[in-house]
Amino acid sequence: MSKKIFLSQCKSEARAMRMSAQISDDELVAMTVKELNKLLKGLPRDETIKLKQRRRTLKNRGYAANCREKRMSQKEELETEKERLRAEVHRLQRENDVVKMELTSLKNKYDALQRFAEVNRIKVLTPPMFLTPPHFGHRDSIIVKSEPSQA
Repeated sequence: MSKKIFLSQCKSEARAMRMSAQISDDELVAMTVKELNKLLKGLPRDETIKLKQRRRTLKNRGYAANCREKRMSQKEELETEKERLRAEVHRLQRENDVVKMELTSLKNKYDALQRFAEVNRIKVLTPPMFLTPPHFGHRDSIIVKSEPSQA
C-alpha cells in the first residue's frame, strides 16, 4: 500500500470519527435517508454501517417510547371508560330495583282491588289486552263498573 493511499485512508477515517462525534442523536434521527447518504459519501464502509446502525437503534428507541406512551394513554382511557360504565351499571341496577318495587306495589294493589271486587260482588270490566299485566303501568287505570247487587 502506498504512503499516499494510506494517508488518504487515515484522513478519511479521522473525518468519519469527527463526523460521528459531531452528529448528535437528535440530528441523526431527524435526518432523512438522502441527507444521511450524502453525509456518509466517501466514508469507509464500516463507519457508514456503524452510523446507520446507530441511527436505526435511536429510531427504534423512539418508536418504542411512542408505543409505550400510546399504550399508557389507551390504558388510562379504558380505565376511565370502565369506571364510567361501572357507575352506569350501578345506576341502572338501582333504577331497576325501584321499578321492580313499583311493579310489586302495583300488582299488590291490583290483587287487593280484585279481592275487594270479588267480596263486594262488583263486576270488573276486563281491560283491553294492551293494559293487562304486565303491560299496564302506574299511569294507566282500570275501569270498574259498580252495579247494585241483587240478592
